[in-house]
Amino acid sequence: MIVGRLPALDSIFGTAQATRMGIAAPSNPSGDNLSGVAPRRLSALMAQGRPTVMGILNVTPDSFSDGGQFLDPQVAIAHAHEMAAEGADILDIGAESTRPYGGMQPVSAADEKARLAPVLPAVVALGLPASIDTIKAEIAAWALDHGAAIVNDVWGLQRDPAMAPLVAKRGVPVVIMHNREEAAPAIDIVADVIDFFRRSLAIAEQAGIARAQIVLDPGIGFGKTQEQSIICIAQLAEFKRFGLPLLVGASRKRFINSVVPSGPSERIGGSIASHLLAVENGADIVRVHDVAETVQALRVAAAIKSTR
Repeated sequence: MIVGRLPALDSIFGTAQATRMGIAAPSNPSGDNLSGVAPRRLSALMAQGRPTVMGILNVTPDSFSDGGQFLDPQVAIAHAHEMAAEGADILDIGAESTRPYGGMQPVSAADEKARLAPVLPAVVALGLPASIDTIKAEIAAWALDHGAAIVNDVWGLQRDPAMAPLVAKRGVPVVIMHNREEAAPAIDIVADVIDFFRRSLAIAEQAGIARAQIVLDPGIGFGKTQEQSIICIAQLAEFKRFGLPLLVGASRKRFINSVVPSGPSERIGGSIASHLLAVENGADIVRVHDVAETVQALRVAAAIKSTR
């Protein structure tokens, strides 16, 4: 069973994406709402009835899995082309490592922009929706001005107070991810994620973010023990209580090493197993390093299920 790409991307990801897809729309660097532009409903992204694959593009020197590998702009752009050809639906670009296991080096907004500037326009030009992975509203605004269509905030609107108002004003989809400053082995991690989402959703509502624009991400590997990351995937259905799409990013995470000792680049099998089970448990989007392998696994699993 071969599954095609998502239809009508312009109806999902907003005016910038509509312009790239050949639908006339005026430029909007101020971020003001454009006359006649209807609110974009993220639910259309799920209309195909199949998982959406988000490819990871880290233009950083210190990401936990591929730090420095794509810091060179030309190498990064080539990798974006590769992931698009392999079947990615979304390309998620980040220029500040969020390293879930500590050791991340904070990056100034100026440096973050400098890393993104030679890469983001070329990624946008591929025609796939680009997601900006950042915790800074300033960077999110800059990226949206330069064609990004989604904001991916690993602190779930709870770190930069300007992030929620920006997302609301621009009317773009946002990924709200659970995070903690450090893991707490004794806590009920599922309850903690649920409480975090409630706080984030209250912030979103107060800012005026349309609920149909929100995706929830339990933050596998972030502020969690390795066992807690596994629990979040196993109990992913608990997060469906909010009635929102779920994203799972288990790709190459350290919890895989706790099951089968392996380095980040040796965890493709564990990543695929995790994402297949996440989809079984309700994930709508998987965020991955290894696009071709993941797309193949998802399509084969879907083909097998379709014969039941």
